[in-house]
Amino acid sequence: MSPGSKKKFKAGMENKHYPVPLASHEDVINDPSVFWDTLRRFHFVMGTKFMIPVIGGKELDLQVLYVETTNRGGYDKVVAEKKWREVGSVFCFSATTTSASFVLKKHYFSLLYHYEQVHFFKIQGPVSTPAVAFPLGSPSSKTELAIVEYSPEPIRDCPDRSTESSSSFSASGTIEGKFDCGYLVSVQLGSEVLHGVLYHPDQQDLSNSIPQYDGAIVPYTPNRRRRRRRSRRSGDPSYPKPNRSGYNFFFAEKHYKLKSLYPNREREFTKMIGQSWSSLSAEERMVYQNIGLKDKERYKRELKEYKEKLKLRQAMEGELNIKAQDVQD
Repeated sequence: MSPGSKKKFKAGMENKHYPVPLASHEDVINDPSVFWDTLRRFHFVMGTKFMIPVIGGKELDLQVLYVETTNRGGYDKVVAEKKWREVGSVFCFSATTTSASFVLKKHYFSLLYHYEQVHFFKIQGPVSTPAVAFPLGSPSSKTELAIVEYSPEPIRDCPDRSTESSSSFSASGTIEGKFDCGYLVSVQLGSEVLHGVLYHPDQQDLSNSIPQYDGAIVPYTPNRRRRRRRSRRSGDPSYPKPNRSGYNFFFAEKHYKLKSLYPNREREFTKMIGQSWSSLSAEERMVYQNIGLKDKERYKRELKEYKEKLKLRQAMEGELNIKAQDVQD
């Protein structure tokens, strides 16, 4: 545990004592309603913030996290033996997830560590200092992370109005950008500034709106302007117009119709047109593909004519240059 982490830990838990356990460890791991009720009440008594983290669009099951960690000897032992990846495997995260261990360790330390000391180790008196704490002052904890989602509502299984005041969470931030399902934001949490994605909780399907990152953390990189490729037609207006595929013709036709029907939903057109194309039969799709093939033949023919004219023009310019040099000599 680094000196910086010790200072922050002591500043938050100074002069605090653990309460009496509200239930046995066996009841907590066997009954989800008992777990959630005792966990919420525990944070209320300790005066600490309680939240339900969301990873990969789903609420993290803190009871499963608690059970798997205590089955392996508790937080300190899992950290010492580097078993967070093993704990994370229970949640079936994607194989491409590289940050699940980091996130699980972070959430366990902030939400379940002291709860574990009381209900698993049955410790009483002053709060315990973890043997290996989450490195609050380490550079890795200041990485630009995505803000996934936070649900401050009470647990549905055991509603308790007396604890709602402790379930609130506040932070100051700014909106850097906007897309269909949410915002790109910068949020100040204490001395740290996090950059990430904040999406609307009522959006069920985000797969077509933002890039897919199956990992526990969604990295956010500020948009950079892409340099557009310079078209040959901009330099030479006589250069033939490039051919279009059958889907391009279908897209143009549907886009024209949708624009007249839904003028305020243009951002959804690409998805709607893609679904329409997928629902076409093979015969219907062949009509547009044949149009694309004809356009490809047109492009090849015009390109061949263009190159022949270009060679002829270059030859004529070469002759004129030779004659001009002869005149000068």
